[in-house]
Amino acid sequence: MAQTRVLALVGSLRSAAVTRQLAETAATVAPEGVEVSIYDGLADVPFYNEDLDGETVPAAAVALRDAVAGVDAVLFLTPEYNGSTSGVLKNAIDWLSRPYGAGALSGKPVAVVSASPSGNAAKWALEDTVKAVGIAGGKVAEGGSLSVGGTFGKFGDAHAKEHAETATEIAGLVDALVNATKELVEA
Repeated sequence: MAQTRVLALVGSLRSAAVTRQLAETAATVAPEGVEVSIYDGLADVPFYNEDLDGETVPAAAVALRDAVAGVDAVLFLTPEYNGSTSGVLKNAIDWLSRPYGAGALSGKPVAVVSASPSGNAAKWALEDTVKAVGIAGGKVAEGGSLSVGGTFGKFGDAHAKEHAETATEIAGLVDALVNATKELVEA
């Protein structure tokens, strides 16, 4: 069986962000034959501007597009900022959606995780990210969304991967992505 490659795009730039910990958890719990890598270049991608998206696309945007084009599936992880997805993640989606109808996300299986210390579990950010990714051409895998709430109480000073229930939920999400990639190949 070929290696399934999943790229995690983390919507918070903080090194200790819970969303980054959830991406690291995905890499830890991925089954044999699945590689989850975390993309570290989102801070370098300029705000989307169609004037920049011509003959000389900024190198950071090209690198992001190439990274997504080179994997089998994408895992988006977003905190909730003011009731929506983070600007960093939305900007990445905007770059990945172009050229319209043929962007790097077009037809690619995706999953979305939101996280928040609130009991709402960043569900608004999850919904907005799912919507934006779908419009950008990504195909949210069946079972490919997860909201993680109450993160301060769940994780405290521990890493998210140490919380058994969350690690199990993330493993299920990775499995959903792998199944979506298999279905795409079989179609």
